[in-house]
Amino acid sequence: MRPRPSKPRLLQAMIDAFSLPDLRRRILITIGILVIFRFVAHVPVPGVDQSALQSLFERNALLGMLDMFSGGAMRRLSVAAMGVYPYITASIIMMLLVPVIPRLQALSREGETGRNKINLITHWMVVPLAALQGYGQLVYLQHEVVLASTDTLPMSAMVLSMVAGTMFLVWLGELITEYGIGNGISLIIFGGIVARLPEMIGQGFLARENFIGLTFYIFIVVLTIVVIVLFTEAHRRIPVQYARSVFRSGRMYRQSGATHIPLRVNSAGMIPLIFAMSLVLFPGVVASYFANPTEPNFADWVMRLFNPNAPLPEGLFYWGLYFLMSIAFTFFYTMVIYQQQDLPGVLQRQGGFIPGIRPGKNTSTYLNGVINHITWGGALFLGCVAVMPFLARQLTNIEVIQVSSLGLIIMVGVVLDTMKQLEAQLVMRRYEGFIR
Repeated sequence: MRPRPSKPRLLQAMIDAFSLPDLRRRILITIGILVIFRFVAHVPVPGVDQSALQSLFERNALLGMLDMFSGGAMRRLSVAAMGVYPYITASIIMMLLVPVIPRLQALSREGETGRNKINLITHWMVVPLAALQGYGQLVYLQHEVVLASTDTLPMSAMVLSMVAGTMFLVWLGELITEYGIGNGISLIIFGGIVARLPEMIGQGFLARENFIGLTFYIFIVVLTIVVIVLFTEAHRRIPVQYARSVFRSGRMYRQSGATHIPLRVNSAGMIPLIFAMSLVLFPGVVASYFANPTEPNFADWVMRLFNPNAPLPEGLFYWGLYFLMSIAFTFFYTMVIYQQQDLPGVLQRQGGFIPGIRPGKNTSTYLNGVINHITWGGALFLGCVAVMPFLARQLTNIEVIQVSSLGLIIMVGVVLDTMKQLEAQLVMRRYEGFIR
């Protein structure tokens, strides 16, 4: 009797996942909440002239790039136009404030209770940040004659609608984290980015004048995704030994165990790109408030200089600055992370040591040197990925498809994280997962 051919590993893992009632329920809850998010993204803010809004997005390429991260919600100016980005901003601010403010530092050491308090403070911080960002967007649209009414009461209603939409999306993300699979906030961002991809790919295939360029563009994107996966998973193992005392048969024995510390090459993740993109886009966004389409002024020159879709030579300034700032923020954020982790102190308290390195200051110096060396690899990787859209556009002459490097890193990171969580769920139930 011939053996039955085995199914592909990924397909079999998905079948195993859906065969388990609790895991199937988690997957369906995640999918259902993402569907709700897409419905909310189509609920418009009251008092908006949609035809004027569409013509504004057709004229302003910068807004079109920002719209990709909201899954089209910004183009429709829906209640979810800001997405969960005010929450991301609040989380980054809190992460930077914790090592600076003694009270927050003490809360971070209180375990689960302290983390819950910091999380509550972060949620309260989201409200004013979302209100400020929403008001700024509406003021810009008011300048572009997109709003039907500019009175105080309608403007307040629009700001409150956008703040409520952001807080609702944050709540949906937390529901996914608690009852679904994966990190909910990351999946909300992932859903917004992926929602725009079919439309962009369709536009690319409809514009068949440059089929060779389109094929080469897709090849560059796929190659970039492969490189992102490699650098996301790459790490350097630092060998560590632990000496412990065991009391046996009335005597004390010394035992040693060996393990390692995995230091990631790209431990900063996507945060440096968020910092760099925010600062590089900021001058262009501010200048757009003062631009005059009939009489060009200094603000119009700033908008051209800080426009990601600007032709050469202005485009070189924007993407060169983006590249350098991505490298700088990678080093800055990596140092912040490792100072918070205090690896030398943790090793010393747990009785661990690196073979050939004395505990204390020597261990700290050694780890800082290793981190600085591998961070160069992560920084150059993020810098190259940051300028990938510019290089792809120049090499292929494709203008229809706008793929963001930050969007690619977010998508790859979310997919890998969700797969690992599914893998852990399956391994706990003695099933084979996705990863060999």
